[in-house]
Amino acid sequence: MRIAFMGTPSFAVPALEKIHDIYKIDTVFTQPPKKSKRGMKKTISPVHELSNKLKLNVRTPESLKDDISFFESKKFDLVVVAAYGQIISEEFLKQCLFINIHASLLPKWRGAAPIQRSLMNRDKETGISIMKIDKKLDSGPVLMTKSIPINIYSKHGEVEKKLSNLGADLIVDSIKVIKSKKYKFLEQEHNKKTYASKITKDDEQINWNEEAETIIAKIHALSPSPGSYFFYNKEKLKIFECKLFEKKFDHPGEIFSDKDRLIISCKDKSIEILEIQKPGKNRQKIKEFLKGYNFN
Repeated sequence: MRIAFMGTPSFAVPALEKIHDIYKIDTVFTQPPKKSKRGMKKTISPVHELSNKLKLNVRTPESLKDDISFFESKKFDLVVVAAYGQIISEEFLKQCLFINIHASLLPKWRGAAPIQRSLMNRDKETGISIMKIDKKLDSGPVLMTKSIPINIYSKHGEVEKKLSNLGADLIVDSIKVIKSKKYKFLEQEHNKKTYASKITKDDEQINWNEEAETIIAKIHALSPSPGSYFFYNKEKLKIFECKLFEKKFDHPGEIFSDKDRLIISCKDKSIEILEIQKPGKNRQKIKEFLKGYNFN
């Protein structure tokens, strides 16, 4: 099979490595290099970096549509997509089979932020779906799925890494059955679909009038990036790790602190902060943070 791979972030790296090790990849498509924060130099994507190490042919079109002539000339049998970052038009989809590594149990959480939305929703499980790409967003039939358990203490960064490796294993199994021609895509239950919209600034701010477990799930869903925040004396403080504290104070948002602990009241119970960050500073464990910060 002549296989192309389309992906960009670190989530896609294990799949690229595993597919190439077993089946060999002909061409990789990834997002173009981007300027670093200081604008001094351009940085390539994690997928581009690995592709260079593997000596693979890499394409970085600003718009995928610009590469249609090249794509048609290659006559690919299969394209594997993992968080590529561009819409794949019908012009490409009609050329060959496109399959996507999607980080949710479809039809739940179609869209841009499936892991974060699943965690924020306090789901009991998430997983990987290997699906055929069609014209509508994440609506194609599914070939394989596999789930993992999650809870309010599951952090986005850790879950993403688990799903990244799970997706690599599952895509290799999927290619195997596709090569054997003994496979069947199953239509999604479209009436059960939910959408995972992009994380916004509004999502990041903590509302102490919500239940403690909802706030805990949100904080861990946005850890390590972008982080959840609240304001204290007009200063924006980000929280990255916390745990449930059974006691409730008189008012949501009420703060109790001593030299070792920081506890904030919520609608029903409270949360104990374990890791926090001041603007422009590194993240700190709470004991270290409280040595130089006074909430009283």
